[in-house]
Amino acid sequence: MSMFSALSREQKEAVGLLQIGTFLEYFDLMLYVHLAVLLDELFFPKTDPHTAGLISAFAFCSTFVVRPFGALIFGYIGDHIGRKNTVVITTTMMAISCVFMANLPTYAEIGISAAWIVTACRISQGLSSLGEIMGAEIYVSEITKPPVSYVAVSFISVASAIGAMAALGTAVIVTSFHFNWRIAFWVGALIAIVGSVARTRLRETPEFIDMKEKLKKALADAKSEGLEKHAELLTSMKALNYEKINKKNSLAYFMVYCGWPLTFYLAYMYFNPLLKSKFGYSAEDIIFHNFWLSLIQLTNCIVWSLMSYKIHPLKILKWRGSAALILMLILPLLMGHLDTSYQMFLVQSLIMILMLGGVPADAVFIKHFPVYRRFTTTSFLYALTRAVMYIITSFGLVYLGDFFGVYGLWVITLPAVLAFLWGVNHFTGLEIKNGSYDYRSQLKQKSKRVV
Repeated sequence: MSMFSALSREQKEAVGLLQIGTFLEYFDLMLYVHLAVLLDELFFPKTDPHTAGLISAFAFCSTFVVRPFGALIFGYIGDHIGRKNTVVITTTMMAISCVFMANLPTYAEIGISAAWIVTACRISQGLSSLGEIMGAEIYVSEITKPPVSYVAVSFISVASAIGAMAALGTAVIVTSFHFNWRIAFWVGALIAIVGSVARTRLRETPEFIDMKEKLKKALADAKSEGLEKHAELLTSMKALNYEKINKKNSLAYFMVYCGWPLTFYLAYMYFNPLLKSKFGYSAEDIIFHNFWLSLIQLTNCIVWSLMSYKIHPLKILKWRGSAALILMLILPLLMGHLDTSYQMFLVQSLIMILMLGGVPADAVFIKHFPVYRRFTTTSFLYALTRAVMYIITSFGLVYLGDFFGVYGLWVITLPAVLAFLWGVNHFTGLEIKNGSYDYRSQLKQKSKRVV
């Protein structure tokens, strides 16, 4: 039986639209990230290397640092108005920010205002991409069931990886052929507009509709019992009592999702100064180098996602986390023996292959949060991991490198990997408790029922 044959035509269309939309969002988001080596020179003042590193870190972190506030906004919309409306709003926001970026004058033209405006645009893009990917993952997890949901939700991340790769490919073309970089952002704006229109075809998820119906019924019951003045309060209390958030689940989720920002920064950002200073790479060379790395990321993401149909996703995360711990222990030693850029690319590829983060277990984590508060809780925690870890890695590694050299990596990487493994083990216990961890026997039983 085909992996997706159990899905209805409507479900397949929804999954396809959400994957396309995520691709479009992450194309726009990552376009600046991967053109940063070029655009930071245009929008920010030129300074000494140390200050330039801090400015680049600021520009990078600004995309993520206000995401927790955006998570509360989009979480409220997603939990009270609907999943569909959230993903439509986020793509529209991305389109508007791309239009601003495409028309923004440089630092040479308007001074420091350029830096502030580009930072504001990056913040807007960060907010919209947050609501986008969380909205898409929650939507897919609520319209599909395991084991298909593990693969379908993971392919949202595959779509984001394709978007990031396409952004890098665009950056390569722009820099190699000396095209006007503004064209890339105009393309991004057009793509986002198309995505917004396409997503209006989505229908609301059954779980969300069912939750809203339960709240309406509770309100009607309260009114019929003569409690009209207190009906709304009573309904809210019922919802909150029923939809209680488990603090340990939240902490474990946070620990797991702190892994991806560390992986991304190490793989794509940490080695850039060394590529420049030791191997004489230009901005164009670094972009092309990272394009090949994005191919590794995409291939890796697809492989892990497909494997989750046969192997429980948490088993995959356990293996990856254990292997990543070994890699992080020897990483400073490897750094001292990188004699060629090819060796560096190999190390970067290993970091990407053993990536930390939720893929392919995103659907598992989402289902352990109650429907009524699912969007707000997961998106807030997701955003918080990005804000915290990108600040720690981008700024922390600058200062740790000054004091401890490459061994400063241990201060951040080892606690992060150990925390990741603890989070995975916590959710493993929950899956074992509810009988969802014995994956092979479930598939055999399902096959017998089909026969």
